[in-house]
Amino acid sequence: MRLSPTSAGGLPNVDYLDVETGTSPEPPGRPPQCSGGAPIVCHFDVAPGNYTVTAWIGDGAAAGNTSMSVEARRRVLPAVDTAAGTISQHTFTINVRQPEGQPTGQGGTGRPGLDITFAGKAPQLSGLTVQAATDPLVVYLAGDSTTCDQMLAPWTGWGQILPTHVTAGAAIANYGDSGESSGSFLRNSALFPTMKPLIKRGDLVLIQFGHNDKSTSASAFRSNLTTMINQVRERGANPVLVTPPVRRHFDGNRLTPTARHVNGVGVDLPAETHRVGSQLNVPVIDLTAKSKELVESLGPNASARLYLREEEDGYKDNTHFSEYGAGRMADLVVEGVREHNLSLVSYLQPRRVP
Repeated sequence: MRLSPTSAGGLPNVDYLDVETGTSPEPPGRPPQCSGGAPIVCHFDVAPGNYTVTAWIGDGAAAGNTSMSVEARRRVLPAVDTAAGTISQHTFTINVRQPEGQPTGQGGTGRPGLDITFAGKAPQLSGLTVQAATDPLVVYLAGDSTTCDQMLAPWTGWGQILPTHVTAGAAIANYGDSGESSGSFLRNSALFPTMKPLIKRGDLVLIQFGHNDKSTSASAFRSNLTTMINQVRERGANPVLVTPPVRRHFDGNRLTPTARHVNGVGVDLPAETHRVGSQLNVPVIDLTAKSKELVESLGPNASARLYLREEEDGYKDNTHFSEYGAGRMADLVVEGVREHNLSLVSYLQPRRVP
């Protein structure tokens, strides 16, 4: 149950609330759009947009262990255990676009429509419905490969895991794309020019750049961020700056300047992000500082688990995240959302321990 104010200056107010016991609706059964058993794969021929998806997870006769992902490996529900005879109802607001992974099609474009996958050790599904969502809060992500919906495992962007923190009524629209700098994201017709017309009043736009601004001057970097901020505000939406997560490059037990995003021409990109945020009165989630603290606390060896490892993933990569690492970065982003009391706070799942 959520109580929300109806104006910016007001607070929720209730004088009386009565709750009576009732019966939960019977699960509607598995729709014909679903097939398979492990995993269960469902496809709905819907147009791009936002949809309310309700899943009844569990089974009347068998125990289950079920996770739920949508579109391009976008996790919405970590694996949950259900005892035999137990069915739990879960509702989400899902953003659908085409292509469904990275907007430029890197790694594949997927199928038009909505794809939903139920996996886990023993997936159980007793019902699933899909309906058009009515005026949800949409959180747009503008970023690079550390943010984006990666089509291909094991690469995972933190934006792919962020939906596990979000309840129905808010949708994550991830327009992150591999290899993009602050300037290229602005120029590429599949990226900011496509995203901007979709943004509506009251939406949030999280803007994270730095990994690929390796030779961008301080003035150009500030100008690119400023342009995005101004154009988001033109749409009546609320921009939020996010400094880039660190790379795993150590000098002893401390991360190097390159890991902390001091670029090849000496520009401290997180510091410039903070400068723009201060000048334009835009909230800044300091993911650089938060991820630095996490990575350095784990040290040169244990921190490898956050990134791609040769022995586990078949690749060694100290920039891109494993699914576990992307989840930890998403945790840090949510921490920043709470610290700034952004509008998404009203739609966050209860706090959980990583």
